[in-house]
Amino acid sequence: MPPPTPSSLTPPCSRTEIRESPRPTCVHACWQTLDVQALERERYAAVLSDDERQRASQFRFLRDSHRYIVRRGRLRELLARDLGCLPRQVPLSCNRFGKPRIDGADIDFNLSHSAGLALYVIAHQLDIGCDIEWRVPGLVGPAVAELFFSPLEVTTLAGLPLEQRDEAFFNCWTRKEAYLKALGLGLSIPLDSFAVSLAPGEPAALLQSRHESDVGRWSLASFAPAPGLHVAVAARGPWQLATMGLVPDPAPPGRS
Repeated sequence: MPPPTPSSLTPPCSRTEIRESPRPTCVHACWQTLDVQALERERYAAVLSDDERQRASQFRFLRDSHRYIVRRGRLRELLARDLGCLPRQVPLSCNRFGKPRIDGADIDFNLSHSAGLALYVIAHQLDIGCDIEWRVPGLVGPAVAELFFSPLEVTTLAGLPLEQRDEAFFNCWTRKEAYLKALGLGLSIPLDSFAVSLAPGEPAALLQSRHESDVGRWSLASFAPAPGLHVAVAARGPWQLATMGLVPDPAPPGRS
């Protein structure tokens, strides 16, 4: 299955972007900067559930609490537009592995955050996951890959030129995370039990799985919307990325 590509690059999501689409299923992606002014953050705080407010109060650092408020509030706003309800009325829950969901609706979604940036992906009747990571040169080495990656991935990574290994590592990490999040089974699936492509320039793909039939059922896509920012999206079945908003003021680690 060929990797999906964005059909357009547009500003962050508007109401008209989340819509029903013929097959393949359209996936809509939206960015959100998490470090916002107090007035905007208060707007997001006002739509949170009591449980979410309690969770926000438990972070050790105020910045982490503020970012949690923004990313959960923005998620509620996006989903409310599709459900036709108020953001606070969105019936968010989690499965037993912790993947967020909406009971009784055909909306599937996922979110990922890194430093001061969050990405949301929304679709209908489609198992979907996403992951974003800022690449930090020299942060990881062969020992980390051997601990988490499959034998095929470890061998492929070791065979690349040194100057490509940081990029390849984060390609691999984000694609594996996106696939796991789409499955919604948490770490009940060992990270080394499946393999994805990782070499720079190589299309994103699921190469090996515990269930051989999964390789043909799942499709992955990777994007680099800002220097050093790795983005991966995974979904089961035919799909295409219909919209992806422009990254708002990227803030990689060190600037946040």
